[in-house]
Amino acid sequence: MAAIKATAVRMIVVALLITAAAAADAYTNHTVGGDAGWFFNSTTNKTSADYNAWAANQTFSLGDYLRGSAIIPIHFSTVGAAISWGATVISVPLVIEGTQYYFSDADDGGQCQHGMAFEIKVSHGLGLPPSLNQPPPPAYVPPPAAADEGQSPPITVVTSPPSGGGMRTSANFFGLVLVLLVVLSFLALGTV
Repeated sequence: MAAIKATAVRMIVVALLITAAAAADAYTNHTVGGDAGWFFNSTTNKTSADYNAWAANQTFSLGDYLRGSAIIPIHFSTVGAAISWGATVISVPLVIEGTQYYFSDADDGGQCQHGMAFEIKVSHGLGLPPSLNQPPPPAYVPPPAAADEGQSPPITVVTSPPSGGGMRTSANFFGLVLVLLVVLSFLALGTV
């Protein structure tokens, strides 16, 4: 009985290892620029790598990640992306198929003009993993325009009497209570 349990445990462990290995190979983390990284030498106005050459030697698929040191990207599909300097390593998931552009907008675009830019083509590959397959956010709706200063806020027009008496009942009730209090006060004084 112990041998059966031990065999079952070994089979489960092997199955988990195979599953983990397959999942690890399914998607790729691409370090931008390879070993050279994503850096710009402002003294020489040179990048640490030829990013277009680096990108041309990569295969990008949905679910892969771009990883870069000291970059903070803002991504716009098929339009482009601005990458600004920051003090962090960041991973950007590739969630849209097609051509995408990444570039540095530091120094008013000067770094981009000196080679801090690259283009990639993202293929479908295995598709998005469930962790990245989220519905898109709702479309942006601009806030309503400010009201003109000359206009007053809208008023509510009531075309029927309130149900259950509303204010009229309350006013009548308080009026009756007031009359009763006056009469009781005269009775207490003995003037009636």
